[in-house]
Order: sequence, then C-alpha cells, then structure tokens
Amino acid sequence: MESTDYVWVAIFIGVAVAPFFSAWKQKTSLALAMILSTMLIMFLRFFLDAVNIFGFEEIHLFAMIPALVTEPDQFHRFITAAWLHSNWLHVLSNIIVIGLVGVPLEQRLGGKRWLAVYFLGLIGGNLAWVAAHPNSFVPALGASGAAFGLLGAYMACWPNDEVEFPLLFFIRPWPIWIIVAVRLGLEVYQMYSIEAGTIGSTNIAHLAHVGGFFLAYALARPIAKGAPSSLDSTTTIGSSSSSESGAESIRKRAREKMGSLDNDPWMEAGKPLQAEAARILERLRAEGDELETRQAWLEELAEQTICPICEGEIFTEINGEICRLRCNLSNAHIKWP
Repeated sequence: MESTDYVWVAIFIGVAVAPFFSAWKQKTSLALAMILSTMLIMFLRFFLDAVNIFGFEEIHLFAMIPALVTEPDQFHRFITAAWLHSNWLHVLSNIIVIGLVGVPLEQRLGGKRWLAVYFLGLIGGNLAWVAAHPNSFVPALGASGAAFGLLGAYMACWPNDEVEFPLLFFIRPWPIWIIVAVRLGLEVYQMYSIEAGTIGSTNIAHLAHVGGFFLAYALARPIAKGAPSSLDSTTTIGSSSSSESGAESIRKRAREKMGSLDNDPWMEAGKPLQAEAARILERLRAEGDELETRQAWLEELAEQTICPICEGEIFTEINGEICRLRCNLSNAHIKWP
C-alpha cells in the first residue's frame, strides 16, 4: 500500500468506530451506533466514488475475498466486509433489520451480548460463504449475515416477541417467528431454485445469510444467560400465552427496575436541594412513575444541581430505558435513583 492508503485506512477506521465511542460515552444504543457507523462508511465511499481522485480501493482491502482469507494477515476481512455494501438498497435492507429487530433485541440482551450476537452472525455468514467458495476471488460485501444473525438470536430466545416490521406488504407488529419463517424461507427457496436451475444465478450470497442465522441461533441462548431479560423456557413457537408485544413487555420490566425516589443523595450528604432544584425534585417524585416523565425531570434536575460529593457536574445516564443521574468526575459519587 502507498502512504496515502494508510491515511485512508485510518480515516475509514475512525469513521466506523466513532459512533461506538459516542454510544459508550453516552450510554446509548449500540444497535443505533451500528446503523450510524454503517451509514457513515457508505457516505464516505459515496464521496470517494464521486470525486474519484484519491485512487483508494477499499474493496480490495476490506471486502470478504474467500481465496485470500486463509492468510492470517487477511483475517480482518471477516469483520470489515460488514461495513461495505454494493449500493444504497443493499445497505438500507440491512439497516431496516438492525433497527427494527436489533434495537429491541439489544434491550433484551444488553449491549455487550448484542454485539457478540451481531458478530457471530457476521462471522457465521462469512465462514459459510468461504466454505462454499474457497477459491473465489469475487468480493463479498455487506452485513446481511449479521442481520440474519440478529433474527437467529431473537428466534432462539424470544420467538414470540412482536416487532414492527415490513412483511407481506404490511408494516405492523409481527411475531419474530413469522418474520423468520418468511425471511429465512425465502432464502432457502432461492438457494434451492438456483441449485435446481429454475432461476439464474444472482450476486446475492444467500448461503451467508443462512450461515449467519444458524450460528447465532445455536449460540444465542448461552450468550443470553444473565441478560437484562431472562430466558423464558416455556415459550414455544406459535404460543399465544402473552398478548403483550415485545416492546411493551420490555417497558414493563424497565418500570419495575426504576429506583426509589424516597431518599436523595443531597439530603443524605447533608446538602438538601434549594429553590428551583428542590421544586424539580418535588415534581420528579410526584410525576416520575413513568419512564418518559422520570427521564424528563431527571434531565431538568441535572441542569439545576451538582454532585453532592465533589460539587462537579452531573449528567443523565440511560441504560436500556432506565434513566439515572451520574457524576461527571466519578461513577462512585452518585448513581441515583
């Protein structure tokens, strides 16, 4: 590689990683960070293609090329290929799954477990593609294996959760098992049709989709042990035992985990709140029994007061749907309620 190539590699890595650093810093959704990261890389590639003066070939450096990935210095392709997509329709089709399925799954699993499942699907899809085309020099692109991995993990753990999803010409809440039946069924049908010769070959890596789904499906339940949402061993495909959607059940559990507002850290430190801050605290206690109203009043309180220990700034931290106040200098000073 030329010296300018190293600069562009650093730029690509920086652009891809920045949303995750922000999500870690702000305690926000990693699924949304993945969407932003993927879109930023797509915009960066669009810019490079438009100006066409730098000569940087990201496909040759980052795409999944089966004939090359047996070399240790090429293993990065198993991961980096997920940030490269052939066109806007390709990237949007994956982002729809990451957003509509990945976000509620992250609320179930927690961020770290969600990332583990995402990369399992990605690696499983790429391994399946390499196994089927070991000598191919044709680049494979995209996060479709990872997207199907999210479906596989959700299917393994909470198949009856309902998520808003465009399916069968309708956008409405669908149980995960129905989404999987349709999406995975279409993949298997297309693979069979290609092998049988009833349709021509395509540039879609259907086997990678299936590989990502099944590897994540196989390992999701062990990964999900200890997650924010417990596994329901009695849940079966097609069960109608619960009328709540997945989002509603998650919100119900989140409300159950909201901390008590009876005692506050300022009173305990002998520094009771005064004036406007005291008024906000009173409103918080009166109206903070719902997730949204509690978050709104906590954000107001964070602007009006300081840490009772070090007198530094405080901020709101959102973990899942639970909002708490934290000290900007030390996590040990305040974590309330």
